[in-house]
Amino acid sequence: MSEDIRHILDRLRTPPGNPVARARRIVEAYVPEDRRGPGWDRHWRELEAYIELPGRWIGGEKAEDDV
Repeated sequence: MSEDIRHILDRLRTPPGNPVARARRIVEAYVPEDRRGPGWDRHWRELEAYIELPGRWIGGEKAEDDV
């Protein structure tokens, strides 16, 4: 078995810790590949990155008085 196939099988056997990756798997079970738009994969990767990589929001920090 090739290393690529082994990686795919391992990924399918182990539920991802990232909730966006779990959601992607559920959605892809219902949306056929031919109905997915050109930015499908990029969209999911960007959402997964929001969870995995801590970052700063463009709006900056809100003061407690602004809430």
